[in-house]
Amino acid sequence: MRLWSIDPEYIDPIGLVALWRESILALKVIKGHTKGYRNHPQLYRFRVSRDPIRAINTYIYYIWLEGIRRGYRFGNDKFDAALVDPSIRISISDSQVRYEVLHLLKKIYIRSRRWLDRVASNSCFKPHPIFRVVPGDIEPWEKLPREFDKRELEIAVIGPYEMRIRICNYD
Repeated sequence: MRLWSIDPEYIDPIGLVALWRESILALKVIKGHTKGYRNHPQLYRFRVSRDPIRAINTYIYYIWLEGIRRGYRFGNDKFDAALVDPSIRISISDSQVRYEVLHLLKKIYIRSRRWLDRVASNSCFKPHPIFRVVPGDIEPWEKLPREFDKRELEIAVIGPYEMRIRICNYD
Protein backbone atom coordinates (compact mmCIF):
# COMPACT_ATOMS: atom_id res chain seq x y z
CA MET A 1 0.00 0.00 0.00
CA ARG A 2 1.36 3.43 -0.95
CA LEU A 3 -0.72 6.49 -0.09
CA TRP A 4 1.29 9.13 -1.92
CA SER A 5 2.02 12.45 -0.25
CA ILE A 6 2.45 14.15 -3.62
CA ASP A 7 -0.29 15.65 -5.75
CA PRO A 8 -2.13 12.97 -7.78
CA GLU A 9 -1.54 14.96 -10.98
CA TYR A 10 2.03 13.59 -11.15
CA ILE A 11 1.07 9.94 -10.81
CA ASP A 12 1.04 7.91 -14.01
CA PRO A 13 -2.19 6.19 -15.15
CA ILE A 14 -1.29 2.76 -13.71
CA GLY A 15 -0.21 4.36 -10.46
CA LEU A 16 -3.34 6.51 -10.16
CA VAL A 17 -5.65 3.51 -10.54
CA ALA A 18 -3.60 1.65 -7.92
CA LEU A 19 -3.73 4.68 -5.61
CA TRP A 20 -7.51 4.85 -6.03
CA ARG A 21 -7.90 1.19 -5.03
CA GLU A 22 -5.45 1.43 -2.14
CA SER A 23 -7.03 4.58 -0.73
CA ILE A 24 -10.48 2.97 -0.83
CA LEU A 25 -8.96 0.02 1.07
CA ALA A 26 -7.41 2.50 3.53
CA LEU A 27 -10.84 4.02 4.16
CA LYS A 28 -12.24 0.57 4.94
CA VAL A 29 -9.34 -0.15 7.27
CA ILE A 30 -9.71 3.14 9.14
CA LYS A 31 -13.45 2.50 9.50
CA GLY A 32 -12.64 -0.93 10.97
CA HIS A 33 -14.31 -2.85 8.13
CA THR A 34 -11.35 -5.13 7.35
CA LYS A 35 -9.07 -7.46 9.26
CA GLY A 36 -5.94 -6.87 7.19
CA TYR A 37 -3.73 -3.78 6.94
CA ARG A 38 -4.85 -2.48 10.36
CA ASN A 39 -1.28 -1.72 11.40
CA HIS A 40 -0.03 -0.52 8.04
CA PRO A 41 2.38 2.39 8.63
CA GLN A 42 0.98 4.46 5.75
CA LEU A 43 -2.24 4.83 7.74
CA TYR A 44 -0.53 6.36 10.77
CA ARG A 45 -0.67 9.95 9.53
CA PHE A 46 -4.42 9.68 8.97
CA ARG A 47 -5.07 7.99 12.31
CA VAL A 48 -3.29 10.74 14.26
CA SER A 49 -5.23 13.52 12.50
CA ARG A 50 -8.00 15.13 14.52
CA ASP A 51 -10.65 13.30 12.43
CA PRO A 52 -9.24 10.24 10.62
CA ILE A 53 -12.45 9.45 8.70
CA ARG A 54 -12.74 13.00 7.39
CA ALA A 55 -9.02 13.05 6.58
CA ILE A 56 -9.05 9.85 4.50
CA ASN A 57 -12.31 10.86 2.76
CA THR A 58 -10.72 14.20 1.85
CA TYR A 59 -7.57 12.45 0.64
CA ILE A 60 -9.68 10.19 -1.59
CA TYR A 61 -11.72 13.13 -2.87
CA TYR A 62 -8.62 14.71 -4.44
CA ILE A 63 -7.70 11.42 -6.11
CA TRP A 64 -11.25 11.18 -7.41
CA LEU A 65 -11.00 14.73 -8.82
CA GLU A 66 -7.79 13.85 -10.68
CA GLY A 67 -9.38 10.67 -12.02
CA ILE A 68 -12.42 12.62 -13.27
CA ARG A 69 -10.12 15.23 -14.85
CA ARG A 70 -8.44 12.40 -16.79
CA GLY A 71 -11.75 10.87 -17.84
CA TYR A 72 -11.58 7.84 -15.53
CA ARG A 73 -14.75 6.36 -14.07
CA PHE A 74 -13.88 6.52 -10.40
CA GLY A 75 -17.15 6.20 -8.52
CA ASN A 76 -17.97 8.92 -6.00
CA ASP A 77 -19.96 6.28 -4.12
CA LYS A 78 -16.67 4.84 -2.81
CA PHE A 79 -16.17 7.70 -0.34
CA ASP A 80 -18.46 9.99 1.65
CA ALA A 81 -18.48 13.40 -0.04
CA ALA A 82 -20.31 14.86 2.98
CA LEU A 83 -17.17 14.17 5.05
CA VAL A 84 -14.79 15.93 2.66
CA ASP A 85 -13.16 18.87 4.43
CA PRO A 86 -10.72 20.90 2.29
CA SER A 87 -9.49 22.73 5.41
CA ILE A 88 -7.86 19.56 6.82
CA ARG A 89 -4.07 19.67 6.78
CA ILE A 90 -1.77 16.89 7.91
CA SER A 91 1.90 17.73 8.42
CA ILE A 92 4.36 15.87 6.22
CA SER A 93 8.11 16.34 6.21
CA ASP A 94 9.87 17.89 3.25
CA SER A 95 12.24 14.91 3.11
CA GLN A 96 9.29 12.49 2.93
CA VAL A 97 7.76 14.43 0.03
CA ARG A 98 11.13 14.53 -1.77
CA TYR A 99 11.64 10.81 -1.19
CA GLU A 100 8.20 10.03 -2.60
CA VAL A 101 8.88 12.18 -5.67
CA LEU A 102 12.14 10.28 -6.19
CA HIS A 103 10.37 6.94 -5.64
CA LEU A 104 7.62 7.84 -8.12
CA LEU A 105 10.11 9.04 -10.74
CA LYS A 106 11.95 5.72 -10.52
CA LYS A 107 8.69 3.78 -10.91
CA ILE A 108 7.59 5.92 -13.86
CA TYR A 109 10.99 5.48 -15.53
CA ILE A 110 10.26 1.75 -15.66
CA ARG A 111 6.52 1.97 -16.49
CA SER A 112 6.12 4.96 -18.80
CA ARG A 113 8.92 7.07 -20.25
CA ARG A 114 6.37 9.33 -21.97
CA TRP A 115 4.81 10.11 -18.59
CA LEU A 116 8.25 10.70 -17.12
CA ASP A 117 9.03 13.20 -19.90
CA ARG A 118 5.88 15.06 -18.90
CA VAL A 119 6.56 14.96 -15.15
CA ALA A 120 10.29 15.70 -15.46
CA SER A 121 9.52 19.05 -17.07
CA ASN A 122 8.05 20.38 -13.78
CA SER A 123 10.16 22.95 -11.98
CA CYS A 124 8.67 21.84 -8.66
CA PHE A 125 6.30 19.25 -7.19
CA LYS A 126 3.21 19.98 -5.13
CA PRO A 127 2.24 17.87 -2.15
CA HIS A 128 -1.19 16.23 -2.10
CA PRO A 129 -3.63 19.03 -1.11
CA ILE A 130 -4.31 17.48 2.30
CA PHE A 131 -0.65 17.78 3.35
CA ARG A 132 1.23 20.76 4.77
CA VAL A 133 5.00 20.49 4.29
CA VAL A 134 7.21 21.03 7.33
CA PRO A 135 10.97 20.52 7.76
CA GLY A 136 11.93 16.99 8.73
CA ASP A 137 13.32 13.59 7.87
CA ILE A 138 11.95 10.68 5.87
CA GLU A 139 9.36 8.79 7.91
CA PRO A 140 10.92 6.04 10.05
CA TRP A 141 8.49 3.46 8.63
CA GLU A 142 9.71 4.05 5.07
CA LYS A 143 11.70 1.10 3.71
CA LEU A 144 14.72 2.70 2.07
CA PRO A 145 16.82 0.77 -0.44
CA ARG A 146 20.32 -0.12 0.73
CA GLU A 147 21.94 1.99 -1.95
CA PHE A 148 19.88 5.08 -1.03
CA ASP A 149 21.89 8.31 -0.97
CA LYS A 150 20.24 11.32 0.72
CA ARG A 151 21.72 13.58 -1.97
CA GLU A 152 19.14 12.08 -4.35
CA LEU A 153 16.50 14.07 -2.46
CA GLU A 154 17.94 17.21 -4.05
CA ILE A 155 18.94 16.01 -7.53
CA ALA A 156 17.63 12.73 -8.90
CA VAL A 157 19.54 10.97 -11.64
CA ILE A 158 17.34 8.36 -13.27
CA GLY A 159 18.65 6.91 -16.51
CA PRO A 160 19.42 9.86 -18.79
CA TYR A 161 17.29 12.21 -16.66
CA GLU A 162 18.71 14.59 -14.09
CA MET A 163 15.99 16.37 -12.15
CA ARG A 164 16.08 18.81 -9.30
CA ILE A 165 13.49 17.82 -6.68
CA ARG A 166 11.89 21.01 -5.44
CA ILE A 167 8.64 21.35 -3.50
CA CYS A 168 6.33 24.07 -4.78
CA ASN A 169 5.71 26.91 -2.32
CA TYR A 170 8.27 25.44 0.05
CA ASP A 171 11.73 25.60 -1.55
